[in-house]
Amino acid sequence: MRIARFSIDGNVAFGAVEGEGPDGLVLDIIKGIPYTDFELSGTKVPLSKVRLLPPVLPNKVVAVGRNYAEHAAELGNEVPEAPLTFFKPTTSVIGPGDAIEYPSFSEELHYEAELAVVIGRMCREVPRERVKDVVFGYTCANDVTARDVQKREKQWARAKGFDTSCPLGPWVETDLDPADVTIQCTVNGEQRQLGRTSDMIRSIEDLVVHISEAMTLLPGDVILTGTPAGVGPLNVGDEVAVTIEGIGTLTNKVIKRG
Repeated sequence: MRIARFSIDGNVAFGAVEGEGPDGLVLDIIKGIPYTDFELSGTKVPLSKVRLLPPVLPNKVVAVGRNYAEHAAELGNEVPEAPLTFFKPTTSVIGPGDAIEYPSFSEELHYEAELAVVIGRMCREVPRERVKDVVFGYTCANDVTARDVQKREKQWARAKGFDTSCPLGPWVETDLDPADVTIQCTVNGEQRQLGRTSDMIRSIEDLVVHISEAMTLLPGDVILTGTPAGVGPLNVGDEVAVTIEGIGTLTNKVIKRG
């Protein structure tokens, strides 16, 4: 099931996305929130009549760096001995169609297409065999990075945590086997990244176990699983799209920060 979060007439709700094709999609509004047992209201609105929002409002976004060997190599880095984790704040999260604001303190902005894991229940110290029980679903993400700042400051808080640096969407797919799906990034319609989740160094199970050893994960929290090779620059005016097989496409445009 595809679960979207949207606004219409000033109201925010969740809905199940039904149908196919850009003109055939409708939302069946969900009663309540989707992390627990929920009912569909039967009230349906065309997707074209709503504004899609970030599919979740995470308490935290935990991201994983250098989880694809070719990506680590292209930036001259070694594969870390343990998962390399960092945070992106909630203020970095935007949704499909929202603008990525080019930060004033950077001159080298990069895209990073990633599969995002959405947590569905409060959990801590999750055993490997229970990981599927705590995952709500998956969505597309773009770990937008001020690469020059990342190199200069070593700590990644500003380079990867600035406002609008974490586009998520367009919705959460709850019925997906993420073990071997394609991840693609295009800029202005031109392919820049093409990889497969089967090339991840550490699996989703590995990451959830590792992260939940240290912290409690809450419903709606997001784990970014790393990006394949092919990262590169974004400029003001560019349209960047992340497409993941079985989920959909997340599209955002880069603008100058006002």
